[in-house]
Amino acid sequence: MAALRAAKQALRREIKGRVAAVSDLEKLRQSRVVSQKLFRHPKYLSSQRVAVFLNMHDEVHTDDILQDIFKRGKVCFIPRYFTKSSHMDMLRLRDVEDVKTLPLTSWNIQQPADDDSNREEALATGGLDLILMPGLGFDKEGNRLGRGKGFYDTYLERCRTHPKGKPYTIALAFKEQLCAEVPVGEHDILIDEVLYEDEESTAPVRP
Repeated sequence: MAALRAAKQALRREIKGRVAAVSDLEKLRQSRVVSQKLFRHPKYLSSQRVAVFLNMHDEVHTDDILQDIFKRGKVCFIPRYFTKSSHMDMLRLRDVEDVKTLPLTSWNIQQPADDDSNREEALATGGLDLILMPGLGFDKEGNRLGRGKGFYDTYLERCRTHPKGKPYTIALAFKEQLCAEVPVGEHDILIDEVLYEDEESTAPVRP
């Protein structure tokens, strides 16, 4: 366990360094490429209830995706992380303007306030069709390196017990976040697909 933790920490440092070296302009360019690929993706097109993250500086920008979700009339959910645990909820976002009302966390992420009880939680109602996932690193086998808190793995476990079952998962990545191999443990859940820019640029992981 200690060896796995050390391997993950070393890889996190390496990837953070690679992404930090990418200019803001290049991050924006890659984000647009990834967004356009998503907009043509059959799973995205057929999904009605979609969860998407509000990006941090070192993640694929999701502003265009948010706008597209609402433009197509889909139902949008965003994470609310509880920083003192690994618990996360996916709460409904009313529209693009709604984002502006959200407070900032200590991690500099906008999310609904802890005491905001007026929003629909995805698993309390109709579940989710698709989760667009952040992460620090990914490999082409569907292994994902998160930031070490376990929010998404814990949430996906909860999804499995929902009548709708586990939603399809697509990670959004910069090229610099792709790794030959991500070290994983028993609680790490495989993602279905990684979307990034390359020659023909998706890495479908499983049929």
